[in-house]
Amino acid sequence: MGIDLPLIWFLIIIFGVMMYVVMDGFDLGIGLLFPLVKKEHERDVMMNTVAPVWDGNETWLVLGGAALYGAFPLAYSVILDALSIPLTLMLFGLIFRGVAFEFRFKASPAKRHVWDKSFIWGSVIATFCQGVVLGAVINGIPVVNRTYAGGALDWLTPFTLFCGFALVVAYALLGCTWLIMKTEGELQEAMHKIAKPLLVVFLLVTLAVSLWTPLTHSDIATRWFTRPNLYWFLPVPVLVVLVSAWMFRAISKNAHHAPFLLTLALVFLGYTGLGISIWPNIIPPSISIWEAASPPQSQGFILVGALFIIPIILVYTFWSYYVFRGKVTPDQGYH
Repeated sequence: MGIDLPLIWFLIIIFGVMMYVVMDGFDLGIGLLFPLVKKEHERDVMMNTVAPVWDGNETWLVLGGAALYGAFPLAYSVILDALSIPLTLMLFGLIFRGVAFEFRFKASPAKRHVWDKSFIWGSVIATFCQGVVLGAVINGIPVVNRTYAGGALDWLTPFTLFCGFALVVAYALLGCTWLIMKTEGELQEAMHKIAKPLLVVFLLVTLAVSLWTPLTHSDIATRWFTRPNLYWFLPVPVLVVLVSAWMFRAISKNAHHAPFLLTLALVFLGYTGLGISIWPNIIPPSISIWEAASPPQSQGFILVGALFIIPIILVYTFWSYYVFRGKVTPDQGYH
């Protein structure tokens, strides 16, 4: 039995995208929460919590895109053709955020509000567009003769727009719990106060997406509720309920680390549900990972490079988070 290279590459891409969602999720979430914090020194602290790691977080997005291009060129070309508008807007949002990170601390007090707005709107646009892309993939992308067969605005539907809003809520919750873990004093207290309402909204939008998806996509409903997939999917909602109850309790006790770790668990469970929904297709509803794969020689060649670079990225990521693992304060920075 040979090595299933398409499956290996699918798992690498899934891992890379998951790492991006987890790490850049709270990063973007801080930008989403910026309008709720008015004090300048508290905004400084919020940005300082991610300043040492934000650019490294986006490495995983680059890895996922490059892996998709090399391992599944059909999926890369079809997805970029179908979703060129939201993907371009997402990149513009990420650019505005990156520029704001570099320029905000150097700007004069009179001009700092410009970079605050850039940071906020860049975060909102990037997050919302990522959610729209996710919803469009769930909706399915028509492919005829290995080319995209839809229109430029097929991605613009009520479901995809709601998915964009849902991801905004999810990232805001990640950012909120990250700040609970990384800050102290008034800013941490403020985040504790909004954590429960954010969690409630997150659970409501997750429930709405979970009901909307099978009701409007019969193929996904079949995949969810037929055996053996049912056995894989059933633990997901049960674990969501248990983790949510645990998180409500942790927030009530003013815990520092548990809310963030439990939010990561909720995001992972949602990601698992998505994987079950589209498997084994990389272009839902009909193009599987094996149909979209590049030649085995190409996949084997780039796999050698991936097995070299991924451990380096993991070591760099672990080291950066370890070095900057403490709390952040306005006067002392990390401690």
